Amino acid sequence: MLEKSISQAVEKGEMLPLMEEFYTIQGEGSHTGKAAYFIRVGGCDVGCHWCDVKESWDPEKHPPTAVDAIVANAAKYSKTIVVTGGEPLTWDMGPLTTGLKNEGMQVHIETSGAYPLSGTWDWICLSPKKMKMPLPEVYEAAHELKVIVFNRHDFAFAKAEAEKVSSNCKLYLQPEWSVREKMIPMITEFVMDNPEWHVSLQTHKYLNIP
Repeated sequence: MLEKSISQAVEKGEMLPLMEEFYTIQGEGSHTGKAAYFIRVGGCDVGCHWCDVKESWDPEKHPPTAVDAIVANAAKYSKTIVVTGGEPLTWDMGPLTTGLKNEGMQVHIETSGAYPLSGTWDWICLSPKKMKMPLPEVYEAAHELKVIVFNRHDFAFAKAEAEKVSSNCKLYLQPEWSVREKMIPMITEFVMDNPEWHVSLQTHKYLNIP
């Protein structure tokens, strides 16, 4: 009976498979350099071969944690919260974002956009993946489009994805970490030729912080 009640709470978004939570500096995209509390939720079936948090994929490996407890921990550290994964939209984000907003927090999400948008967000960073493309509603809502560049074919993919977001959406290209030395010169050249785009680097890795 207890397992069933936990399963139902997870299904409703009242509990989430919490992989980790930590206070650090946002290292990527539009909010680079800002102090933020990260909530990493387990569960993802998008399956990027270069993913650097593959341990997040299986939600069964991460304990179902009450949203109230997650919110209480976040409130101790920061007014800027980043919900990431895994793929957080695998789950109903409504209860979590309601709790965080009730505490007066700015709530951001990093998502592939592959699942329906739930929750209330101040900032949506959409990082589309070819393996499981975003839904139209997430393109429309995105504040930031961040395309990971693993090879030269990703530049054409980035241009196609930019056609699907709003004109106010900020555009970023970010080299995949393992090929950064090869891809950074190509990204630099692309952004200079296409100045509507910006370069995003994983600055937290250069700073050796989580």
